[in-house]
Amino acid sequence: MSDFSKEINSKFPNEQIKAMLNIKYTANYLDNIGNLILKPFNISEQQYNILRILRGAKEPITVNTVKDRMIHKSPNSTRLMDKLYDKGYIERVRCENDRRVVYVQINKKGLELLNEINMDEFNNYINKISEMEAKQLNDLLDKIR
Repeated sequence: MSDFSKEINSKFPNEQIKAMLNIKYTANYLDNIGNLILKPFNISEQQYNILRILRGAKEPITVNTVKDRMIHKSPNSTRLMDKLYDKGYIERVRCENDRRVVYVQINKKGLELLNEINMDEFNNYINKISEMEAKQLNDLLDKIR
């Protein structure tokens, strides 16, 4: 187990600031791993997240619902969905009652892509902590938010 302070060769005024920076550092570390896993599939972590949201929805949902459920809140979510549409992974349907509302859903090609992506490598990093440690970490992170 490496010490965050030593990894970045830095000292902190207190443990709270160290914890905050450690959270950001670790999130970036995990993002980099995710990006490496997804690079061969030519999609970003945000696009992967959108596909997972749509798979879990099991029916068409609005673009705004997707945005609300995203882990990385992004002002360019619509553009990310446009790219997924252009790649043939999702379908869009305009609401008949309100043309401003767009529904999106994952299609067969998108489901096949998700099945092809092996996130086991990513899971190897998070499996270093026990179920009880993960619950404790989740409780602490929830407390911060």
